[in-house]
Amino acid sequence: MREILGRRLQRLRDRLRSLCTAARFPGSRAADGRTPTTRTPAKRTPTTRTPANRTPVTRTPTLLDAALTCATAWQWPVLPGVGRSGADSARCACPDPDCVVPGAHPFDPGLLAASTDARMVAWWWARRPSAPVLLATGGSAPCAVSLPAVAAARAVVRLDAQGMRLGPIVASPTRWSLLVAPYSLERLGELLYSKDHVPSSLRFHGEGGYLLLPPSAASGGGQVHWEREPVAGSDGLWLPEVEDVVHALVEASSGAPGGGSRLAY
Repeated sequence: MREILGRRLQRLRDRLRSLCTAARFPGSRAADGRTPTTRTPAKRTPTTRTPANRTPVTRTPTLLDAALTCATAWQWPVLPGVGRSGADSARCACPDPDCVVPGAHPFDPGLLAASTDARMVAWWWARRPSAPVLLATGGSAPCAVSLPAVAAARAVVRLDAQGMRLGPIVASPTRWSLLVAPYSLERLGELLYSKDHVPSSLRFHGEGGYLLLPPSAASGGGQVHWEREPVAGSDGLWLPEVEDVVHALVEASSGAPGGGSRLAY
């Protein structure tokens, strides 16, 4: 009987010794050959609460975003403008020291390189992320009629009051451009010839031309923005005809005091 109790007591001692060893050396094995397991307290991931009154942060669209939207969503051929150079980015990056539209014109690549290919557009702006976005007007792409900003703002208010439907409008600090459906140079020539008077402040961006698009930097300072953004309907992006826009602008400009034009600078 004593021998049996002695053996049991020895086994308890051995068990106790193995447990103590396992506690000091987690990788050791117990006397029965099993590796004792130890539990690691679960770590709590700290939670952070966003204040209820904090405004969600929205990412500002980049020039690349704008170029890809034009090229893929609207199928407008775009290309990067030459941009600016110098320590203060005040002069055009082209070789002409007297450039009249600094940064806001094609140079390398040239206008004929304008593309709707997303990979090409992404490659251009990956190399030059601050390059302006230029639309190559004409062909199947929109054209535009532009006029001085102050006169344009007045004209748009008047045309809206008359119930005329306008398309997208690109605005810079100095000029607004009303986008119109594509037209040929011959068609534009016939239109202008049929008018007794066309304000000299009007400029036409047709086949073989280009237009600076948002959010590019304007050549005279400031930034280009959408006064009216393009909105695609069931039939795609709607654009007015150039005849309708020119006729309305000429009518809106007539009858200024002193026989002048409301669209003058």
